[in-house]
Amino acid sequence: MGQLFVISAPSGAGKTSLVRALLAERPNLVVSVSHTTRTPRPQELEGRDYYFVTPARFHELTEQSAFLEHACVFDNFYGTGKAQIEQKLAAGKDVLLEIDWQGAQQVRRAMPACKTIFILPPSRSVLEQRLRERRTDSAATIARRLADAATDMSHYKEFDFVVVNDNFERATMELRSVLDGGAADLKASRPAISSLIQSLIGFHTA
Repeated sequence: MGQLFVISAPSGAGKTSLVRALLAERPNLVVSVSHTTRTPRPQELEGRDYYFVTPARFHELTEQSAFLEHACVFDNFYGTGKAQIEQKLAAGKDVLLEIDWQGAQQVRRAMPACKTIFILPPSRSVLEQRLRERRTDSAATIARRLADAATDMSHYKEFDFVVVNDNFERATMELRSVLDGGAADLKASRPAISSLIQSLIGFHTA
């Protein structure tokens, strides 16, 4: 039986790049492909990045209890297929689920044996810089993502582990440690994270 890992982060924290690095080096690790009503971005492919569906189809699946979790994020719906996850775990695969904190709450209730990880940026300014460098969102969308980031980050204590993506190689190494069953020093409850959160959210509210 495989292990389910849930990984969350505010937009721009570098989660996607970290996940890609892990997938490239671990053949037994697979990422769950979510359903979404969002419009595909350039280079995104159906079935690889997401299953792109209409709002009507998404609501049909919701009514059928087909999702392990689902949520509305930035005016779009996202959902994780329950059968897809169960089949991969039963086949002995470790599954990595990239979702927001709302979805993570639902998964923890449904599958309490999962391990949860939250990715933080080292500072608010770095978070904003990364969002702008992606060049995929409008200025208004970037501003909204920054405004919502404080809410996202305030939920870090609900996760088992927290990794700060300051140095990419170090962050990747720390994620490996979590996947391998170690990482006792990466617990979300450690004092250093509490101090970092205060600076991240304080910057936003000042």
